[in-house]
Amino acid sequence: MSKSLARVTAALRAAGLDSQPLEMQGETRTAAQAAEAAGCALNQIVKSILFQGESGQLYLFLTAGGNQVDGARASALAGEVLGRADAAAVRAVTGFAIGGVAPLGHLTPLPIRMDPALMGYETVWAAAGTPRHIFPVAPAALRAATGADLADFTL
Repeated sequence: MSKSLARVTAALRAAGLDSQPLEMQGETRTAAQAAEAAGCALNQIVKSILFQGESGQLYLFLTAGGNQVDGARASALAGEVLGRADAAAVRAVTGFAIGGVAPLGHLTPLPIRMDPALMGYETVWAAAGTPRHIFPVAPAALRAATGADLADFTL
């Protein structure tokens, strides 16, 4: 088991979540790939999108698979102008590579916002630290485990 997958599995257990990451046959780097692998709707996929503020702080936006983050709304929530975080910053703060960033198990705590569209499903699927692993979870349980604030930040 990779270090990233082990960290996500440990974070799930620590949060009291009874969810086990599953290895998919193909890659789950994109929301479309993950939805196909999980056999679910695109918006049941939790995208972990990271932005970096002018201050250097990273912010995580958990977005429904078919939605896009609105930069102006995200910046207003953060209280500073945001731009997409580069791969090196993402790995340094979360410990995950882009395409497998989990919503929990990060190396460094960071502010997390969650798309209310995810709350409309019984189960959503999120990356588990690798490009081939995802895990199912109730959205309310994911929100509780991550400490995410529900916020309107999509286009």
